[in-house]
Amino acid sequence: MTGLRYVYAVCRPFGTPLQAELTGVGGAPAGLLHHHGLVAVVSTVPEADFGEEELKAHLEDLDWLAATARAHQGVVDALTTVTTPLPLRLATVFRDDSAVRVMIEAREDHFRALLDRLDGRVEWGVKVYAEETAEFAASAPAASAKPASGRDYLRQRRARGQAKEETWQRAERFAHALHQRLAGRAEDFRLHPPQNSALSGTPGLNVLNAAYLVSRAHSEEFVELVDRTKDEEPGFRVELTGPWAAYSFTGETGETGDAAGTGGTGGAADAAEGVS
Repeated sequence: MTGLRYVYAVCRPFGTPLQAELTGVGGAPAGLLHHHGLVAVVSTVPEADFGEEELKAHLEDLDWLAATARAHQGVVDALTTVTTPLPLRLATVFRDDSAVRVMIEAREDHFRALLDRLDGRVEWGVKVYAEETAEFAASAPAASAKPASGRDYLRQRRARGQAKEETWQRAERFAHALHQRLAGRAEDFRLHPPQNSALSGTPGLNVLNAAYLVSRAHSEEFVELVDRTKDEEPGFRVELTGPWAAYSFTGETGETGDAAGTGGTGGAADAAEGVS
């Protein structure tokens, strides 16, 4: 094969074939590279796009980055239905098959330990958003209402500040209680930084952004527990995503939040390995 090797994930050999029509980055078919009892899931990508300098330029192109992340995620999602993959970072690229084998040998013990730990487990993402409450809306004066005096102005500011503080305290209590319940049903968890609504385009104040490692056998119970909480407290919105490959628990991506354009919890990290 000519071209560079794009590596999506590492896993153990599996008997179920990948979807015949499965394509990865740039529309290239995904294939399997076996080495030392492990499998690297790879495709061939052109050096004109993934050479070191070319890749640096592409990573500044948000449309290209989002399309690449979606293709990367699609391959990892397909793997998750047939095995336990260890996703690698977005744009992990090697010179050739030999370089991929060297990478596997260098990290073999690490990969095997992670696969032992994550076997039969998936990641679920839970986010909690605080929406504008009726109490806050009632306490905030209409935009056209002008204070009659400086004292009225200060009183209005205090009322708005108090309403926001009360909403924030309620949100923290709700998010903490929910997290404690979910963590009790999970084998592990990661608390990611809250998302900035101005950047994500998601309405509401993100007060919980967490990932939970749950066995496949207990995933239905976990989902039902989340569903039961959605209407428990007015003014809060609970969002569940998954099941995903265990991005947040592999140590490959770090706690980076959603991948560009994937809508997942962890997803492919927004960093590149470069050409090795």
